[in-house]
Amino acid sequence: MAVLGVDGWRGKWVGALLDGRTVELRVLDDAAAVLAVPDVEVVAIDMPIGLSEDGARACDVAAAGLLRPTGAASSVFPTPVRAVLATDDYAEARAISRAATDPPRAPSAQAFMLVRSIRALDDVLGDPPTDRVVEVHPELAFRLGLGGVTDRKGTARGTVQRLATLRAVMDVEEALAAAPTGVPLVDALDACAAAWSAQRLAAGAAECVGNGTTDSRGRPMRICW
Repeated sequence: MAVLGVDGWRGKWVGALLDGRTVELRVLDDAAAVLAVPDVEVVAIDMPIGLSEDGARACDVAAAGLLRPTGAASSVFPTPVRAVLATDDYAEARAISRAATDPPRAPSAQAFMLVRSIRALDDVLGDPPTDRVVEVHPELAFRLGLGGVTDRKGTARGTVQRLATLRAVMDVEEALAAAPTGVPLVDALDACAAAWSAQRLAAGAAECVGNGTTDSRGRPMRICW
């Protein structure tokens, strides 16, 4: 059965549907559309799922630690606490976060840009959440799982490295040639890396970081690849 890797893009989502080596890129309008893709065993999504109430997630700390020797620790954004999902105002979000965390911590502007997507995903996961949707991080896949990637995404060297490592496990260039109009290369490659992680999850071969805890809505606080 196929698996789906997903990366956020401009309020929508880029999906990479992977079946064996064949991969198809899709634009999915919202989180509900992501979960509605038929005949998918695992959905691996580059977006926080389990959310802390009062501080940093152990999985974010561990993922950044693993990526630090590769120079990619900054690709792991500290995930906003759950209470921040209640607002779309950045100043209010900072105040909410500082009140909830000890020591006080406020989300960066970059992390806050993810809040609407985090909320949309949280809304569709259900109670209890479906266990076929798993949080992943493309840089963990590229740098630790697939290997061979040492340079930042979006750079010439980084792009060639990502293409080479994906080419070994899927028909990535055919997928890129048939990609929907407007899909950026960076997001397409991240979605493909997420799909590779989904394939590993389906096979029971994935690695994960986190302390085994779930959040107040039963979502696991972990990142896999």
